[in-house]
Amino acid sequence: MIVFNKIADLRSYLQQQTEDNKTTGFVPTMGALHEGHLSLVRRAKAENDLVVVSIFVNPIQFNNQDDLLKYPRTLDQDVAMLTSAGCDIVFAPEVNEMYPDKPKEHYDFGNLETVMEGHFRPGHFNGVAVVVKRLFEIVEPERAYFGEKDFQQLAIIRRMVEMENIQVQLVPCSIVREPDGLAMSSRNMRLDPKSRSLAPKIFAILLEGKKMSQQLSPKATEDWVLSQFESITEFTPEYFTISDAVTLQPIKQWEEGRSAIACIAIYLGGVRLIDNLMYRS
Repeated sequence: MIVFNKIADLRSYLQQQTEDNKTTGFVPTMGALHEGHLSLVRRAKAENDLVVVSIFVNPIQFNNQDDLLKYPRTLDQDVAMLTSAGCDIVFAPEVNEMYPDKPKEHYDFGNLETVMEGHFRPGHFNGVAVVVKRLFEIVEPERAYFGEKDFQQLAIIRRMVEMENIQVQLVPCSIVREPDGLAMSSRNMRLDPKSRSLAPKIFAILLEGKKMSQQLSPKATEDWVLSQFESITEFTPEYFTISDAVTLQPIKQWEEGRSAIACIAIYLGGVRLIDNLMYRS
């Protein structure tokens, strides 16, 4: 496996691979890797000749600077994990390599970015779109792999690809969970032991909410789920919403043939966690 820090060096190497008619699968990450990331790498490996993984903690997608400072950085461990997973190339640039000048790009994603993460993290998705577009331009992959835990982010990137007419196939991959149900996340390593023991309740309550949704309206289901979290003092929900899985807009009633996804952001022990579960598919 080769590690590149400079755009020019990576581009030069990939150009040679392209001339040899090799296809490239790309997995963008912010590091602090876990089995969820590695599952993306393995799928990319199975479907492409080369796998490129980027490791870059993107400062412009953090609206909370304290969150940026606390974000785990484990590059040596990440590289070792990627080597064992069969990754071919790691791109780990410094901030000034990705942003030699202050980024000026601005995207308008309409209603996709006014709800959930976009509502509570202003500017977040613009930062995501800026860095992903730049990474796509650098790597020029045939396919790019994203986990569905960041469901809204995937919708935003899909829209950005359409807006910019980028020739890449986006490959959504199912959420990978711990044996106790907790969605794998780089932030999980920040949970203290007590919080970690409580964290599986997030998915457990989402599952119970799905059962309750067979009898309740979307709004009543939301109220029931929130009441479960609010009864546990360690949890502080930021939002829980049941939305159309395509438009991401909140729904008022269940409709035949309409997919609906339940999405949550919640604080536990000072750590912000997100998860989702399809309630209608």
